[in-house]
Amino acid sequence: MLEARYRTARAHPLGRADAPAPVGAGLLIRPAAAEARFALRLRGPLGSAAGLPLDRPINTLSVDATRWIARLGPDEWLIGAPEPDADILAAAVTADLAGRAHALVDVSHRNVGIDVHGVAAAIALNAGCPLDLGDAAFPAGSATRTLLGKAEIVLIRRPGSVPTYRVECWRSFATYVYGLLQEAAFGAGPLERAAAR
Repeated sequence: MLEARYRTARAHPLGRADAPAPVGAGLLIRPAAAEARFALRLRGPLGSAAGLPLDRPINTLSVDATRWIARLGPDEWLIGAPEPDADILAAAVTADLAGRAHALVDVSHRNVGIDVHGVAAAIALNAGCPLDLGDAAFPAGSATRTLLGKAEIVLIRRPGSVPTYRVECWRSFATYVYGLLQEAAFGAGPLERAAAR
């Protein structure tokens, strides 16, 4: 029997992000475009899977042209990729880890991303996040589990000269987290609005 793979269209709780808006010296908070996301659990000797490094230190982020992988614990990773590549990525990870006990779970429908970009990004995030987000404590290429207000999140700081963060939260918390960030932005400096739709 022929097995057909398909993806159910997902309604983003904050609306879909359009093309990136120009960013000035202030702050931009916007829903991230939909992505495929996978939670990977694996013990034992590490290397790579689907070309993504598994042996980086805990609480670090690795990126390539289209994908990212955050190591959140000794045996836990969160992987992001373009939405159309979900089945290809899952098949590649499974093939590379064949014969090794692991769990790869598609959490694309559970997670929602919110991008926070600009020189005042850390100020807005610190309105609800207790972490020290200074360059020495949380440099570009960092990733960790933490809280934002009352919501559990994964906070990622992407490489680049201007601070750029990704807040990954569960879909049920997305409206709360986005609203908290929008409110915090009023005290963080000029805000370039990217309204949720």
